[in-house]
Amino acid sequence: MAHQADICKAAAKRALDAFVGGSQVVPKQEGGVTGTGFGTFSVTQRRAGAWRNPHISVEVRIKGAKVRRFRPGKGLKDFLK
Repeated sequence: MAHQADICKAAAKRALDAFVGGSQVVPKQEGGVTGTGFGTFSVTQRRAGAWRNPHISVEVRIKGAKVRRFRPGKGLKDFLK
């Protein structure tokens, strides 16, 4: 990241930490965080339900909760193709 942006490693680390910190705080609000060309971080509600472990056939109950989601943008999708 530092090499591509032609900045020192310390500045690249501060930029990455700021992005990660912002993506942890802002999604709690409405709308989430959108990085144009990168993707969108948001918070959604996961419903409660049951899950079955196929190896040992034990059913586990899962409580509903707020979960973070990431939806990749077009630029990231094209990059990963």
